[in-house]
Amino acid sequence: MDNKQHKLKKVELKLQDSHSRKELILGSIFATIIACTPFLFNLYQSVPDIKVWDTFLFQYDSKYYESVFVLAWTLAGRVIPLILMLIWFFTCRHWWYHTLLVPIAMFIYQTIETLNSDLYIIDTENLILYMLPVMAVVIPSIYLIRAQMFDKLNTANKSLEELEDEFKIKPTTLWGKIKQYF
Repeated sequence: MDNKQHKLKKVELKLQDSHSRKELILGSIFATIIACTPFLFNLYQSVPDIKVWDTFLFQYDSKYYESVFVLAWTLAGRVIPLILMLIWFFTCRHWWYHTLLVPIAMFIYQTIETLNSDLYIIDTENLILYMLPVMAVVIPSIYLIRAQMFDKLNTANKSLEELEDEFKIKPTTLWGKIKQYF
């Protein structure tokens, strides 16, 4: 009996070690991306200030901005905050993390609008309407969670920190957190 418990404990420790290793690797990737954001933001400075940019890979003609440099600067101002918001969303464990979907949707909209103004990919006249379903789901759900917290706070002798800990969502993996939405 004692030998079986010892083997079971070894298996549990191996699983914990592999889970800790995955968290360490994922955390290191996120930390590296966050640390590189000033460099990533300033990458636009390596783009020439011309209307048509010829490289050995592609040719880009900036029709709306009339400068590839201005387009790159505008995109950097949209994409870098979007990346940081996505990292915050996928690593946040507070009960209110769903509210981050609203600025994420806004940055996605701004990025699409920036690209579309220069490339004319899609008609974006009513693109802002696509944010309404996101907000229609997020805002009431946050209100309901908040109402539940204050209801429990008034009926139970718990502190606000204990209630926040109760509402924290702790998925096991990044993929588990993504699957939670679909």
